[in-house]
Amino acid sequence: MSSDRLSNQIRRLRLDNGRMTQQDLADKVGVTRQTIIAIEAGKYAPSLPLAFRIANAFGVPIEQVFQYDNEKP
Repeated sequence: MSSDRLSNQIRRLRLDNGRMTQQDLADKVGVTRQTIIAIEAGKYAPSLPLAFRIANAFGVPIEQVFQYDNEKP
């Protein structure tokens, strides 16, 4: 059995970008603040288009926002 984990740097990127709020980011990418909260907390994996919109909002490659770990025992 494998354990897939998607981590992200959204909080750090928000703070590095003029202390952008979760609502600011949500407005930029077209989702609710609750969606950003869930993604940031690692409780929800965004769709690929949303992941790209988030990366574009920060002006960075998607790999700087999201990291995928697939650990196999």
